Amino acid sequence: MDANEQPTCRLVRPSSPYRGEQGLDYDGGISRETVGSKGLCMHRLTLQPGDRAKAHLHEHHETAIYALAGTSEMWFGSELQHRLTVRPGDMVYIPAGVPHLPMNRGDAPATVVIARTDPSEQESVVLLPELERFGP
Repeated sequence: MDANEQPTCRLVRPSSPYRGEQGLDYDGGISRETVGSKGLCMHRLTLQPGDRAKAHLHEHHETAIYALAGTSEMWFGSELQHRLTVRPGDMVYIPAGVPHLPMNRGDAPATVVIARTDPSEQESVVLLPELERFGP
């Protein structure tokens, strides 16, 4: 959005898939890049059977997830020692700075909507390769 434009409401249809640093493919949504957001982003993610993100955290940004379809897991904690099973209708909160790793060990796709307090969704991603030996 041009600095001289007046703020206005925008319709965004998820499109332009991109590969995130976490190793998953996201459908582009609301972000600084698409609508000029200043404080949040929201994207859709479909985890195919067998998909697994890289262990990571978001340094200064909170994350909220709403599960639309399928079942997935999220491992989290300093050594990825905790696990949540996420089903349709569930909501997940991830505080800033908490290591986590989502995955789909099921046999059907799992689709979620992810919202984060980082308008440039990939900006605050910190990969944690030292945690790859923990968790699932």
